[in-house]
Order: sequence, then structure tokens, then C-alpha cells
Amino acid sequence: MQVLIIEDEQRVADFLARGLKAEGYFPSVVNDGAEALHAIRTQQPALVILDRMLPNLDGLTICQLIRAQQLPVRILMLSALGDTAERVRGLTSGADDYLVKPFAFEELLARLNNLANRQSGAAQRNCLRFAEIELDLDLRQVRRAGELVNLTARELNLLELLMRNPQKVLSRERILANVWSMNEDPLTNVVDVYIRRLRNKLDKGHAVGYVRTLRGTGYYLSSD
Repeated sequence: MQVLIIEDEQRVADFLARGLKAEGYFPSVVNDGAEALHAIRTQQPALVILDRMLPNLDGLTICQLIRAQQLPVRILMLSALGDTAERVRGLTSGADDYLVKPFAFEELLARLNNLANRQSGAAQRNCLRFAEIELDLDLRQVRRAGELVNLTARELNLLELLMRNPQKVLSRERILANVWSMNEDPLTNVVDVYIRRLRNKLDKGHAVGYVRTLRGTGYYLSSD
């Protein structure tokens, strides 16, 4: 399995490359953040070991760009910054795992093996896709253009209904019946409220809004 090591500290990069090669991986090394995306596109590795602090382009930005461009790799981020806030920043930028320096090689290897196993099973995941939206039904996670979108359970159910009926206008009554298991709206506008919440979370900040309204009729997903 190919592994791309993006690490500017040559001693660490050489150590990782030698160790991974001995374990049966096929490692390659990039020392500059600006070269990272090109290397991923050309080499198409299954796994990426990404240093947080890099020259020209930092690891957080690289991670966000990888996810925005939907490059199919698993990312293990390395960093000397180990407090909870920094770990969270790394994971929310799109990293699949986060390992603090200094680290034991055995732990890094275990984490890589875990990511490799997750990669091999990814194709079997139960996912719905519409344009830039991906809904993983097993993990109950939503991403737009590779970026995680945090939705409540009810918002996820609403999005799932819309994604199972792309381009099809769904009435408020049908949405109530499927998402709330009700035939009448006791709050008179609960569907409108949740559609607004979904739109704010899913479409805000993007040039194209997917959650559409057909006035007086209902709601639907469209990328046109």
C-alpha cells in the first residue's frame, strides 16, 4: 500500500520511510506543503502522513484542501501541538486521526493499519450522494465538498428524505409523515423551521444552494 509522507524535518521523514518500507508499505516523501496536493494527485496514495507545521502551506490548510477537492485518501496528522483544542482543530480540518510528537513507531503503525482497514471497507459503506453532498448512513455523517456538516438527528432524517428523492418536490405533509410520523403539524411551521436550519448549515457560504422551495407546494434538492 502506498503512503505519502508530508514532512519537512528530514530526519523524521527518513525514519518514517525506512520503518514503513520494512513493514511492507511503499512510502514516498514530500518536504514542502506547496508540493503536497500535486503529489497526492499524481501518486494517488491510499494513506497520507501529514505534518501539521510545514513551509509554504501548513498542514491544516492542506487537509482542508484535500477534503474540499474530495481526494480519496486517509490522513494521519502529526503535530507537536497536543492539547485538546489543537487535536480538535486537526480532526475538524478533515484528518482521520491525529498523533502527537514525539511518538512511538509502533503506535503510528497501529494507527496506519487501522486507517488502512477503514479504507478497504469504505467502498462498502452505505452512502447517499447528491452533487457535493455525501450522507454516510452508517456513520450518520454529512459532508459537503469534503467538509463535515454537523446536523441533529432530525435534520439528518430530513436530509435523507430529500436525498432519496432528488429533484422531486416533497410536500410539507409528506415530510411530516416521513420525518415526524405525523399527519398534521401541531406547531404549524415545524417543517419550515427545520428546512431553514438545514439550509443554513448545508448551503451557507456556498455559491450554490441545494435546498430549494417551491412556494405553496413544498421542498426539494436541486443543483441547477
